Amino acid sequence: MPDSPDMDTDPDGTGTDGTDTPRDTGTPRDAGAVAPGARRGARPSSALERRLLAARAAAPGYREVGATRNARLPEGYAHLRRRVHLGHGPEVLARAGRFVLGWGCQLGTGFAVYPAAPAVPGATVLLRLALPGTRWPRLVIPCRVVWTVEEPERIGFAYGTLPGHPECGEESFVVSMDAAGEVWFEVSAFARLAAWYARLGRPVAVLCQYLAIERYLTAVQRAAAAEEAPGGGRRRP
Repeated sequence: MPDSPDMDTDPDGTGTDGTDTPRDTGTPRDAGAVAPGARRGARPSSALERRLLAARAAAPGYREVGATRNARLPEGYAHLRRRVHLGHGPEVLARAGRFVLGWGCQLGTGFAVYPAAPAVPGATVLLRLALPGTRWPRLVIPCRVVWTVEEPERIGFAYGTLPGHPECGEESFVVSMDAAGEVWFEVSAFARLAAWYARLGRPVAVLCQYLAIERYLTAVQRAAAAEEAPGGGRRRP
């Protein structure tokens, strides 16, 4: 019998945006950091905690872990690369990089991220998405950060899928600056459909992936274009 979709049927939505909880080992960061758009202090449901613990104990369902670092993506998967221009100069790079490492792409596309913390290597997270026209159940998508990069001309990370994800593969989100000082954001992915419900509705699943990536690109473009306002806030262009 095929596995059923990993749904969150907790109707109160407790813990949707996560709390400051201990993270998996990785690059040290400010323990109080919270991803943009996420709430502090929300109490997670016990069901959500159980899902997170199970995801942390699981291994990625594909062999080519970390392959999105390479220019050539592995065979046997569908490949996707999309790139957009963000602007010019180190300030744009830094601003967009902070946004990406804070899960801004996902939050800006309608996902909630639990637990709420910047991406670090080895961190396991649950992405939660409410189904259209309903308050619940929510689709719960487990992922693991497989690498990050924070260099003078490159900032970003990649996550790989864990059991329960509708796809099997990896996706990277990288902001980079070329020799001319132009700043770019690129999403790269290799994946194949894993869940029976995704395979059953393959055309819809592929369309949803395309739309999600287009929204990732738009979210980062907006973040990169936002100017710093007096007092540390942001002023939209």
